Amino acid sequence: MWDFRIGRTIGLVLRTWPFVLFRIVVYAGITLAYVVATGAGAGIGYGSGHVFGGGDGPFAFALWGGIIGFGLVSGILYWIREYILYLVKAGHVAALVALIDGRPVPAGFGQIGFAHRIVAGRFVEASVLFAMDQLVKGVIRAVAVLTGGVAAFIPLPGLSSLVGALNAVMRMSLTYVDEIILGHIIRQDSAAPFDTARRGVILYAQNGGRMVKNAVWLTVFMWVLGIAVFVLTLAPAAAILYAMPGQPAGWAFVFSIVFAWAFISAVVEPFLIAALMQVYFAAIEGQTPDPIWDRRLSEASGEFRKLKERAVETFGGPRWGNTETS
Repeated sequence: MWDFRIGRTIGLVLRTWPFVLFRIVVYAGITLAYVVATGAGAGIGYGSGHVFGGGDGPFAFALWGGIIGFGLVSGILYWIREYILYLVKAGHVAALVALIDGRPVPAGFGQIGFAHRIVAGRFVEASVLFAMDQLVKGVIRAVAVLTGGVAAFIPLPGLSSLVGALNAVMRMSLTYVDEIILGHIIRQDSAAPFDTARRGVILYAQNGGRMVKNAVWLTVFMWVLGIAVFVLTLAPAAAILYAMPGQPAGWAFVFSIVFAWAFISAVVEPFLIAALMQVYFAAIEGQTPDPIWDRRLSEASGEFRKLKERAVETFGGPRWGNTETS
């Protein structure tokens, strides 16, 4: 079925509890920001509606105020997303990689500083890590197409609708591949991360069937847990919004989705990443990048070509040094 051990993966995540707690604080703060900004926007809109509108005006103004508040927080998150990647996600990946390889990791909050020093040794600036992360995400979309999607594993006629739905799940399952490649870079102790990312993507493509199978299983787990959290938080979210002006039902639905997203990001996502890294590291053991896959990706993906260009630009440069491990 799948190629990772659930017990070991849970153990890895529990041993990185400082990062799990860090994630909970960050994503709980984001959720609270959504609630406060949306509630404040709705309140201001409701008050403005009494002044400038009549009849149903206050409720319409409250709705638009809530939307503006929600959109404002979303916009801020969009601009700080590279720092969330650098400070929260990359550090956690570094700690998990060390544990997977059996290396000593501080047990307390010193673990966060330990992991961030590793990340800073590979990526001096958050923007560099973010640029590589975006290129890898673009390449992975091409990998999904080249490997044939789920249809390659279910070659049965008359199942086009089912295969289409499963392919959508498969594309969603590729969400965390960029962090798997980041783990590969950290594990290789690379002095040229863009070139190591290029190699890592090729190795992923070579083992696409095995990786996609495990990623799809993990995506199913994630959705089951996400739906359960959504259902459990729907009533509390409605209670929080009950005192707000306007009709709270719609916003309760939205906030339940946000709560479920925060739970997945803080707690479930580390499990998925730890599991996929174990599968990936085992799959590529002893392998070298296949030139055929290098050519296929170069032909199919503009992002892969850009990744190769960045690899040439930075390889041996003053920022990264002049060595590379593979």
